[in-house]
Amino acid sequence: MSGRDAIGLFNLAIIAAVLGGITYLYLTLTPEEYDSQTLCLAGALPPHRVVVIDKTDLYSPEQAEGIEQTILAERDALAVGERFSLYELNESGQLLNTNSFSLCNPGAGEQVNPLYRNPERIQARYEALFADPLDRALADLVLPKDAPSSPIIEALARLAQDPNFDNMVPGRRIVLVSDMLQNSEIFSVYGRRRGTLDARIPPANTVAAAIRDTYGDTLRGVALEIRLIPRESWEAEQHGALMAYWDDVFNRLGVSVDWADI
Repeated sequence: MSGRDAIGLFNLAIIAAVLGGITYLYLTLTPEEYDSQTLCLAGALPPHRVVVIDKTDLYSPEQAEGIEQTILAERDALAVGERFSLYELNESGQLLNTNSFSLCNPGAGEQVNPLYRNPERIQARYEALFADPLDRALADLVLPKDAPSSPIIEALARLAQDPNFDNMVPGRRIVLVSDMLQNSEIFSVYGRRRGTLDARIPPANTVAAAIRDTYGDTLRGVALEIRLIPRESWEAEQHGALMAYWDDVFNRLGVSVDWADI
């Protein structure tokens, strides 16, 4: 092989390497396709974090502020691509998606690699498409209301039937802000004239079986964080017998539970 042929082969190898590198960069750095309505990766089933606010009882301005801070803390803890939804158990006892807010976190400027993406542009996109809609949803979500019924366990079970939050979805988490004073056909904690809490509510296994019979086993695997709203004259039961009762119910439904006061 002549020296000219060797140089030619060397040049071809360099050209092939450059083209290969350009192809690799195109495939790895080209933005993935997103759903314009949800900001989630098209065709993906992302982890889903939901905050449910029980608005079936009134709460104080201080509690409202605590609720807002809880939601913002959950927002700040989101991974890029994780879905975040807001729901309220309203004054009619219905579970509603507040302002239709259910979006994937597109990533804030500080969450992207500045070598590949412009942090300022990403932050502007985050504010316009994710943070601002969340702020608008918060404006209504933390307004206190009152209601004649409080079907807490039924609302959670209905949520777990939603295709965007059923048992095919990975990483399901619910942050429930509530006083946990259930009042529905399945059971009610009220009516103290009937005796102690144990005397006026059904056994935990009965409640769990009724939920499974009506809604299936869709709550199994959910991680539940209860942010308890204390109620005057109820706090002893809320932090004692009632908490233990709910733990038993959720354990029978395959739900892990963590408690903290709001």
